[in-house]
Amino acid sequence: MIKVAITGNIASGKSEAEKILKEKEYKVFDTDEIAHEILESSSEILDTFKNYDILDNGNISRQKLGKLVFNNIELKQKLEAIIHPLIKKRINKIFAQNNNEKYVFISIPLLFEANMQDLFDKVVFIYCDDEIRLKRLMKRNNLSIEDAKQRMSSQESQNEKIKKCDYVIKNESTIDNLKIEIDKLF
Repeated sequence: MIKVAITGNIASGKSEAEKILKEKEYKVFDTDEIAHEILESSSEILDTFKNYDILDNGNISRQKLGKLVFNNIELKQKLEAIIHPLIKKRINKIFAQNNNEKYVFISIPLLFEANMQDLFDKVVFIYCDDEIRLKRLMKRNNLSIEDAKQRMSSQESQNEKIKKCDYVIKNESTIDNLKIEIDKLF
């Protein structure tokens, strides 16, 4: 099995790349979904952030928690110290359960920030110009320009990440072009 990380900065098009790979019947897993599951079930997160307004109807609100941690680096690090080891454990379980597959893709936006690149044989970076990403992020998440820029700046620069990747796929135009770029990968 070849373990492939799909990474890229926020609003670069990782989800679209995932959809295309799934259409090609590859096994694709998304660490954002894993993180959401962890948020729903983690008593440790509830305990760590009990003094902050992060709940909606008794459940952790991703929006409230996100706004809190993106405005406070110390709280962001506390959250990541809880979530990242659990995600790593889940990734290893996915690999063990799918070891008969030729390729297993894991979409992991914070691959380098979480220092998980050693889990993978290959790393594919989805690249998109920062201005396009900013517009996508504002529209997708209904964010102000300030909030969107703050989220974008919380990640390592694309140019630095590209240096650490095996492949770069540009996603700056249409879905059809993205499909062509993914086909080139194989």
